[in-house]
Amino acid sequence: MKIVIQLVLLVIILALGWYVYDSIMEPVKFKQEMKARESKVVQHLKDIRSVEYFYKHENGAYTASFDSLMAFIKTGEIPVIKIIPDPDDTTFVKTISDTVGFVSVLDSLFKNRADFNVGSLGNIPFSGGKHFELNAGSIDRGGVEVAVFEAKAHYKTFLKGMDEQAIINLVSTKEDIDRYPGLKVGSMTEPSTDGNWE
Repeated sequence: MKIVIQLVLLVIILALGWYVYDSIMEPVKFKQEMKARESKVVQHLKDIRSVEYFYKHENGAYTASFDSLMAFIKTGEIPVIKIIPDPDDTTFVKTISDTVGFVSVLDSLFKNRADFNVGSLGNIPFSGGKHFELNAGSIDRGGVEVAVFEAKAHYKTFLKGMDEQAIINLVSTKEDIDRYPGLKVGSMTEPSTDGNWE
């Protein structure tokens, strides 16, 4: 009888030990998985920012259409500019800019990225096919119209399938300090193209 009690106690101790270990490791695992997912989402947002920059340079404004961005990646060109010192300037402060050619947007921005897929530019990783929220427009800054854009993904979209209570807590933490509960680049209220992870 004494051996049976000892075995039952051993099983209870092992079960409690596993429960304590698992409860300690759960937030650690959540954070690791969240960081891995965030890095993929951030890469997409950086790609969107890069294409928006050159789209604006070519068209004079940002776009809120992923179809326009994807078409621009496939057909758009970026000028190759050579800058040389002005030969008439003895102080070598003035320069002359000369366009010496053009290179395609796809080759310029993504030629070293074997994993880049034009068709998935607007898709949020880990979301089951949902798209980034993309907006573009202009705001008034000191009497000057400034072009702005914003692309964002809510935590609930790219952390889908993970611990729901941890996601609710994360969202609540961001909302409590008036921050967007997710990842975003650009702003519709400020002339900024920074990401909120930077």
